[in-house]
Amino acid sequence: MASTPPPPLRPIDTSTAKTTCGRNQHHAAVLEGVAAAAEEEPASPATRLFHTKNLNCYIIAVLGCTTKINVEVVKKGLESTLVNHPRFSSTLSEDKRSGKKRWVRGKVDVEKHVICPELGPADMEPTSAADMFVENYTSSLTTKEMDMSKPLWDIHILNVKTSEANSTGILRMHHSLGDGISLISLFLACTRKTSDPAALPTIPTAARTATRRRPEFGFLLGRPFLFLMLVVNTVVDMLLFLATLLFLKDTHTPLKGGGIIKKSHTTDSCGGRVADLPGRRLVHRTISLDDIKLIKNALNVTVNDVLMGILQAGMSRYLNRKYGKQKWSESNDNKNNLPKSVRLRGAVIFNIRPSAGIKALAEMMEKKSKAKWGNKIGYALTPLFIGLQENPLGYIYKAKAIIDRKKLSLESRLSFSAAHLIVKLFGIEAAAALTNRVIANTTVLVSNVVGPEDEISFFGHSMVFAAPAVYGVGHALTIHFQSYCNKMTISMAVDPEVISDPYQLCDDLEHSLEMFKDALKISTKEVVVLDVDDASYLSIV
Repeated sequence: MASTPPPPLRPIDTSTAKTTCGRNQHHAAVLEGVAAAAEEEPASPATRLFHTKNLNCYIIAVLGCTTKINVEVVKKGLESTLVNHPRFSSTLSEDKRSGKKRWVRGKVDVEKHVICPELGPADMEPTSAADMFVENYTSSLTTKEMDMSKPLWDIHILNVKTSEANSTGILRMHHSLGDGISLISLFLACTRKTSDPAALPTIPTAARTATRRRPEFGFLLGRPFLFLMLVVNTVVDMLLFLATLLFLKDTHTPLKGGGIIKKSHTTDSCGGRVADLPGRRLVHRTISLDDIKLIKNALNVTVNDVLMGILQAGMSRYLNRKYGKQKWSESNDNKNNLPKSVRLRGAVIFNIRPSAGIKALAEMMEKKSKAKWGNKIGYALTPLFIGLQENPLGYIYKAKAIIDRKKLSLESRLSFSAAHLIVKLFGIEAAAALTNRVIANTTVLVSNVVGPEDEISFFGHSMVFAAPAVYGVGHALTIHFQSYCNKMTISMAVDPEVISDPYQLCDDLEHSLEMFKDALKISTKEVVVLDVDDASYLSIV
């Protein structure tokens, strides 16, 4: 049965606090001002960077729904929300004389952006074949560039029942429109709580302790030891960053790609040339966020520590099996088949805005906002431990040590600033070449974006999961962690020519969480204190 039309949407906002009439009017006024902005706007350095030859990046999000998607309802919803945003109603044009790119606003024909492919009876059968059909369709979208003559986004609707959802929406957009923080703020502005269709989604905003958040500069000046650590860590990280640009490469493992995006060209039905991208296989696996929080609380670490531990354990298990097959023509998970020294690093994405976390869309669009819309991201080259651990919890402790050190470093901020400086001094192609050099010499791209705590509906369609991914970069493996309700989705985009068995990697990541839970049961046995002859003895029961 098709979904019924949702109630009228309120002004676009994603704040967690209860909104008042005055605040709604303020946000509405901000968005009206944005809608009435200049028809043309110069492209930012990040926009130009994401349109270079070997760094043509896209964001794609697979959204599972509990009911069939009513296409007309979605179109009407988009007309009142998404298309009002400047980036989603603008095309990117290039001046033929100067070569400068500019955003040019225009009227959006939603019909050209909402795509509903024809489905045969076999495609709609709720079997494993339906799962593969959706996966194949989603992956096929990664092989084509978007039409530059219209705004760079589209939504594909597949009313196919899979093992996870009754229908699937695929939101695809060019990375030049904004980063993950910007785009999820915009997406959440189009959603409401399922339990209360008039309420906005709730985003976790629990205050972090001073020891867990990235220390502010003024805070560090009053603590000489921490300030010294910040300086030393930053210098070391930037030297390693420079070495990576010049010669320092990761070990060539079964997870590492070549780092270069090679395009081919085909001819469309009108005889024009169409650029083909090397496709990516998009897969995901959903695990329990409650289990992650259980481990987090028991070990007094952060969710990011646990996620990085899962990543290290899963990749170690996967590579150990791969190397075992190379040596013995069969896998032996219990035997250590890994090389003695494996250098494997992840380019971990950081939000460098002064105001952290997901913010209201209207707040991001204000001129003086600290949570500015756009691509405000830097990255830190983070070493990942690859090896077998007798105690699985060791992966989490090693991850915590790595992350805590990265918090006392300005690497991510300086990588962002350095890219802008290189663009000004040497041009966009030089910045793209250096970025691709870093990608070629590292193994994986990693990001983590927090999602809503409550079940939400997208224009009246309740969502089961959200699996975002990025493609168009040279990494053979990109991994994104996306939380939603009490779930954590691990979403991967892999180069099938390098990683032919991505489902096995998903299994290994999922198994790592189970290993942590089992190890936690052993290490947290109840401790009872017995008083015997005025002495205290510990008894493990």
